[in-house]
Amino acid sequence: MRYPAILLAGFLSACASTTPHWDSRFGVATRLALTRQIADPAAAVNTDPVAGMDGRSARAAYERYHKAGAEPQPPIVQGGAK
Repeated sequence: MRYPAILLAGFLSACASTTPHWDSRFGVATRLALTRQIADPAAAVNTDPVAGMDGRSARAAYERYHKAGAEPQPPIVQGGAK
């Protein structure tokens, strides 16, 4: 009964040492995401279309992207052997 108690104490002490680090960063990702979402509150009322690509070209690029993901990738040979 002595060894499980020692193991449990060691495990709990390992957890206790990392908790302050985790607690100091708790919520940082959520606050960052919220900040990025409210960076431009007037973005929803912007009626200007996105400049750069027409619909036909965008659809073709989107379809090529999905077809490229379905094709098997060629094997990668490392070490210079062919």
